[in-house]
Order: sequence, then C-alpha cells, then structure tokens
Amino acid sequence: MMRMYVGLTDHDWFEYLKERQCKEVNFWKPSEQKFTALAENDLFLFKLHHPRNYIVGGGFFVKYSLLPTNLAWDAFGEENGRSSLSELNKAIMNYKRLDTKPREQMQIGCIILTDVFYFNESEWIPAPDNFSKNIVSGKGYSPDSAEGAALYQQINERLQIRRVLAYGDRYREGMTKHRLGQGAFRVAVTDAYHRRCAISGEKTLPVLQAAHIIPYSQGGQHSVDNGILLRSDIHTLYDQGYITIDPQLRVDVSPRLHEDFGNGRDYYKFHGTKLLVTPELLQDMPSREALAWHNEHVFVG
Repeated sequence: MMRMYVGLTDHDWFEYLKERQCKEVNFWKPSEQKFTALAENDLFLFKLHHPRNYIVGGGFFVKYSLLPTNLAWDAFGEENGRSSLSELNKAIMNYKRLDTKPREQMQIGCIILTDVFYFNESEWIPAPDNFSKNIVSGKGYSPDSAEGAALYQQINERLQIRRVLAYGDRYREGMTKHRLGQGAFRVAVTDAYHRRCAISGEKTLPVLQAAHIIPYSQGGQHSVDNGILLRSDIHTLYDQGYITIDPQLRVDVSPRLHEDFGNGRDYYKFHGTKLLVTPELLQDMPSREALAWHNEHVFVG
C-alpha cells in the first residue's frame, strides 16, 4: 500500500481550491526545507489547523521542487490557492513574518499534487489521535500501522472508490502513473533538464520554457518524455518548425530560417550538434517516437 502524509494547511487555502475544484495543486511551503516523506504517487492529505482538527481532502504526490514565487505562479496560477502573484507573495511574507517586500525573488518549497479531491464538511475525518497539536508541518503514516490502516480505510469510504486507491497501488508498481497537468509538466521538465536549455545550455530560469515535442493540441501528453527544456526564443523556433531534434538527439536548423527572415546566424551554430543537456533518468529522456513525429509533421527543413 502507498504511504500517506498529513500536511497542515489553512482553511482559506482549502476553500479557495475546493470552490474551483482544482485537480492539480501546488501545496507550497514558505520554507526551503526539502520534502522527502513520500514517493511519487503516494497520498498527501490536507488537515486544517487546530481547532478544525480534521482531514478535509488530498491528492497524489507528483514531486517536490524549490521554485521562485514568480515561476510557481506562472506554472500553477490560482492552483497555488491564491488569486494573484501579489496575493501569493503576501501570504508567504506573512508566514515568514516579513514586513516589506524582499529585494530578491522569494523561494518556496512546492509539493505538487495531482488528482486532488475535496471532502464536504459532513465527510471530514477527525485527525488520528497521535497527530499532536504541536506538529507544525505534517506527519507521515504507514498503512501498516493501526492509525495508518484506519485512516486509509476512512479515505476509501469517503471517496467511495476503491478504484482510485487501487490505481494508486498499481501506479507504485510502475505499470502506469497519474497524468501530469500543465503546471506539473513544466516543473518536472525544468528539473529533469537541471534547469538548463537542452540546446544552448542557458541557465537563466525566467527565460527557460518546457516545450512539448508533440503539441498537447495534437494529442501529445504532459509527460516528461514528451518535453524538452528550451530557451524561449529557441522554443518559439522549435514550435514553428525552424528547429528540430532528431531521434539521435542531434539538432537540425532549417535553411528556411534564413530564407524566410534573412538571418539566423545565432541559431545555425547549433546545427548538427548533440543536445548539450539531457535528463539523468532514462524514463525522462525525450521519446524517439515523439522526436520522429516532430521531424515529420512540424519541421520545415
């Protein structure tokens, strides 16, 4: 069975997301402490602050990433549980007890969740007896423990779907995974490529973008192997077919770039080169089938 983690959150954050029925959520933390309590597809549950001592919903863990607040907002928008970037910054400053806006972009810990669910108040689950009032962040539970087994059963009952948690077990076996949303896709690709452009090596985070190899509008998925991290200008040329990457991970720059615009010198230097940056994990490497599709259907060479 999957592990569970019960994380503390405020009532306003929960209600904001519940009203919008957001299925992908950034459960952000004002601190930069890394979150290591769960593996991918484990269950993350929301517990309100005392005196509302209840578990009120949850979702499936995708990944943890440390992000500047502007990128967290660009990736998730209102799925951060706030109506604007300024409101998100204000909330973080309140938790950090800052009186004025900091000079540098604030970093926040982002616990990214998918397939999020929300309970109505009549379905709220009392927190386990061993969830102390002194806990300030959260607590992990194993389904092998008495408290964890009881909590797992109650979640099943509230959702009335053995299939969701059964899928969770199946996901952990590696047979399939929860689908990523757009925000999780962007962050997962950014981290997979070590926050550097795959072609140029550029590492200025604000100009890096997660490009779909097969566009989502054409049936491509929000999966890391259908993504490549590119500098924004290279991303534009890639989407328009002036640049492609072949299944051997070589860059091909179309002669049409010069023919159509009378320039392109800055990009032709990449022609014939291998990708400078690639993911460490084999499962995150760009799909050869997807690369071949882009060569055939998008590239204008």
